[in-house]
Amino acid sequence: MSVERALAVFDLGKTNAKLLGFGDRSGNLLFDERTAQRSIQADGLRVLDHQPLHDWLIATLARLSEQHRLAGLMVSTHGCTFALTAGDALAAPILDYEQPVPPEIDRQFQAEAPAFAESFTPNLPGGLNVARHIYLRERLSPEMFKQADAILNYPQFWNWLLTGAKVSEISSIGCHSHLWRPREDTFSSLVDKRSWRAKFPPFRRAGDILGEAQVGAQSVPVHNGVHDSNAALYYYRSLGYSDFTLISTGTWVITFNQACPLDALDPERDMLANVTVDRSPIPTARFMGGREYDVIAGSQAPVSRETLQHAIDRGQVALPSFAAGGPFPARQGRLKGPEPSTAEERAAIATLYVALMMDVVLDQLRSINRVVLDGGLARNQALLGTLAALRPAQNLSHNVAAEGTAMGAAALALEAHGTRGVFAPQMQEANALELKGLDAYRAAWRELCAAGR
Repeated sequence: MSVERALAVFDLGKTNAKLLGFGDRSGNLLFDERTAQRSIQADGLRVLDHQPLHDWLIATLARLSEQHRLAGLMVSTHGCTFALTAGDALAAPILDYEQPVPPEIDRQFQAEAPAFAESFTPNLPGGLNVARHIYLRERLSPEMFKQADAILNYPQFWNWLLTGAKVSEISSIGCHSHLWRPREDTFSSLVDKRSWRAKFPPFRRAGDILGEAQVGAQSVPVHNGVHDSNAALYYYRSLGYSDFTLISTGTWVITFNQACPLDALDPERDMLANVTVDRSPIPTARFMGGREYDVIAGSQAPVSRETLQHAIDRGQVALPSFAAGGPFPARQGRLKGPEPSTAEERAAIATLYVALMMDVVLDQLRSINRVVLDGGLARNQALLGTLAALRPAQNLSHNVAAEGTAMGAAALALEAHGTRGVFAPQMQEANALELKGLDAYRAAWRELCAAGR
C-alpha cells in the first residue's frame, strides 16, 4: 500500500460517474475508474437506478483502499436532482431530471413559482428546476410527501447513504432551483408558500466532515458534497484566479462570470444566478454542449484544422438546439449545407457549433476578461483553437488535467483537514487556429439563429 493517502472524489455527471483518488499532499491523480449511469421506469416515471451505482461505488472504494489509505470521501454532482427521505429509507424513487411534468401540474407550478427577479431562476423543462419536481412529487403523492422528513439535494443524498447524516448545502440549493433568493441569502417565497422549509435539514458548508463510512478495514471521513460546476469555480479561485470567466464542461457547458451584473441575466436564454459555496450569487449561462456535441458528431473522431476549414468553406453548419435549455431554447437543431460524409466532418461541424455557442454565451455574460476552459471538452484541441480564434481579444487557457470539478471538490474536503494549496496549476494557453472566413461564418450562423428565434 502506498504511503501517500488518497482523497476520494465521487463525481457524478448526468451520463457517467467516476471515482478519482488524489494524493492528499501531492495533489496527483492516483486512481481513476468510471462507469455509466442509467434510468429506469417506476410507477410510470423515469427514475434513477441508484442501487447499482451505490454497489459500484462501494466496490471501487474497496479497490482504491487496497492501494492507498483514504483521507476522506467527497461527492460532487449536478444540481438538478433531489431525494425525499422518511426516517432511514427513501420515501420515493429519485426522479430523473428529464422526466416531463404533466402540463396541468406544470401550469399550477408556474403560477406559484417565484419571479426571476427573486430567485434568478429561469423556467426550465422537466426537473432542471428542482422545485418543479418537488412540486410534482407533492401533487402526485400528497400523503407520501407529508410523511417525508427531508428533502436532500443529490450530493447530500449520497452523504446520507454513506453516513446517515441529513444536511443541506448552499451551492446545490441555490442552483437554478426556484428554492433560493440569492440577493437576500434565504429560501424563496415558494418554499414558505408550500411549507417546505421544515423539510430542508440544517446547512453545512461543502467539505465539512459529516461522519465516517467503513471501507474495508478503514474508517473514512465523509465530507459534505457540492454542486459540480461550483466545485470547478472554487478550484480556480483557490489557485488565486479572480477576474476570469470559467467555462465548465461535461454533459452541460456552464459558464460563470462574476464581472457580469445580475441585471444583465436573461431568463429566456438560460441565464441565471448560481450561488457559490460561500453563499455569493454568481452570474451564469448554460447550454447542454457535451450532449449536443455527441448528437451532432456521433463519435469522438479527432478533427484537423483542414477539416474545420473545409466545413467553413462549404458552409456546413449546425443550428441550435439539439438539447433542452441554452440561449436558443425555442429552436429545433438541424444541419444546414452539404451533408457530411465522414466521422471527422461531423465532428468538425460539432466542434464549430459548440465553439459558436460558447462564443454567444460569453457575449451574453459580457465576458472581456480571461477565459478558462475546464472539463471534458477542454481536451478537444480543435475546439480550443476555434474558440481562441473567435475571441482574439481575450486570453484563453485550459486545464491540462481537465478535472477542475473533482479537484475543487477535493480541495474543499482537504480544507477540513487543515490542508490547502495541494493542487498546483496545470494550465496551458490555447493558440488560435488560422481559419479563413471564420468571422463571416459566425455572422451567417448568428443571423440564421436570430431568424429562428
